[in-house]
Amino acid sequence: MSVRSLPGRLYSAEQTRELDRLAGEAGLSGEQLMERAGRAAFELLVQRWPDLSRPAILCGGGNNGGDGYVIARLALEAGLAPVVYQDKPVEEMHGDALTMARRARDAGVPMRPLSLDCLPEDAPVLVDALLGTGLAGPLREDKRALIQALDDLRKPVLAVDVPSGLAADSGASTGAVLRARCTITYIGVNRGLLTGIGPVCTGELLFDDLGVEARVHDAIAAPVWRPAPADLARWLPRRAPDGYKKTYGHVLVIGGDHGFGGAPMMTAQGAGHAGAGLVSLATRSEHVAPLLARQPEIMARAVDGVADLAPLLEQATVVAVGPGLGRDAWGRALLEAALDSGLPLVVDADALTLIAEWGVDARDDWVLTPHPGEAARLLGSDTGAVQADRFAAVESLAARYGGTALLKGLGTLVRGAEGTALISDGNPGMGSGGMGDLLTGVIAALRAQGLAPYRAAALGAMAHARAADRAAARDGERGLLATDLLMDLRRELNDY
Repeated sequence: MSVRSLPGRLYSAEQTRELDRLAGEAGLSGEQLMERAGRAAFELLVQRWPDLSRPAILCGGGNNGGDGYVIARLALEAGLAPVVYQDKPVEEMHGDALTMARRARDAGVPMRPLSLDCLPEDAPVLVDALLGTGLAGPLREDKRALIQALDDLRKPVLAVDVPSGLAADSGASTGAVLRARCTITYIGVNRGLLTGIGPVCTGELLFDDLGVEARVHDAIAAPVWRPAPADLARWLPRRAPDGYKKTYGHVLVIGGDHGFGGAPMMTAQGAGHAGAGLVSLATRSEHVAPLLARQPEIMARAVDGVADLAPLLEQATVVAVGPGLGRDAWGRALLEAALDSGLPLVVDADALTLIAEWGVDARDDWVLTPHPGEAARLLGSDTGAVQADRFAAVESLAARYGGTALLKGLGTLVRGAEGTALISDGNPGMGSGGMGDLLTGVIAALRAQGLAPYRAAALGAMAHARAADRAAARDGERGLLATDLLMDLRRELNDY
């Protein structure tokens, strides 16, 4: 099962444990779930590596290790020659994991203690059933050294539930992570698998619900969800037969100080291709002619100061401010005017840095779109702290500044009035200049068409990422430019 077909709900580690408990109440015992999990992982193992004969199964002492012992037993029954590397002796295990370990031992699975002196150096494939989702806090030094040594073997790895060393709640490393070629997870998908370094360490992510009924999932309110094209169909208004340009809103883009005309132009193009009825651009006079030559539908205006901006603000529905704005007197004055206008705002780039410097009051009608460095400035923190717990960072941004906060990066997060969204679409080709400027315009256009800030941000980020996936699938990731997304973005917002 591919990432795109994963469930829409994402859970914390505590919530997935509650799902296990509720599944038990619904009639599925822990032993049954462990057998099903182990079988699903074993079937994936032989599917991905059909010529495999000697898998090494790394088993911890908890339920994750129990899944590993099931895999080892099934491998032996299938005629393979598995070897279990134990992090804890069978005699020290408990519950269902102990039952599965005894069954594997009684079936004749060879077992060795796992240590720095006993690593599976000759095994062609590793099955990681060591730590699972129960890991809390930094790894002890001995565990960190062991996981690092295993990762240094550079073996293909199938991870069970979560790569060992990855924090299931935050998607951060707890000291070292055993990176996987693919990961299979069960019943509920942990949110940390899809943000931070989670996708890097997880590899291909697959899901099996183990036959748990939907009503079990309905019993838990998942605070994190993955937007899907179906949400566009539910929330984005369809075009009325008698609609005209003013029906779909007027986006005003403010930015483009001397030498930075391209950034706001991409924002304006993003707004136009995402469906805004009218798009204006307030910028420096030297940018007007080249910008009109590139996209004549954009109403580019020379703005030398606040007096020139005032009539444009009077006509606008939504303001997108920040791309190429600069931090000098011109940009500062225009940002102040935008903040004082009372219009809904989408705020990016230099405007975020100025807001962090000024310490402005919270407001409900804006969307802030920082990358991790800008988020750190807004929170008075540092980039490392933001990336160590991206969920906590985006929640702090929304709490401090109000409205909706969108934290860019691998597994973009959106926090607002309706909860937290995680964008799992997108690809490495998006690591090029202008992608964020384009996104700002998309969100502003959706706001102009009537979507609330949170929905505009979540669906805009999803559509933007999926457009990048379309473009990369057609022409490749390397060399992907922001403006390459424009027609794919239009298709993405119409295909639903």
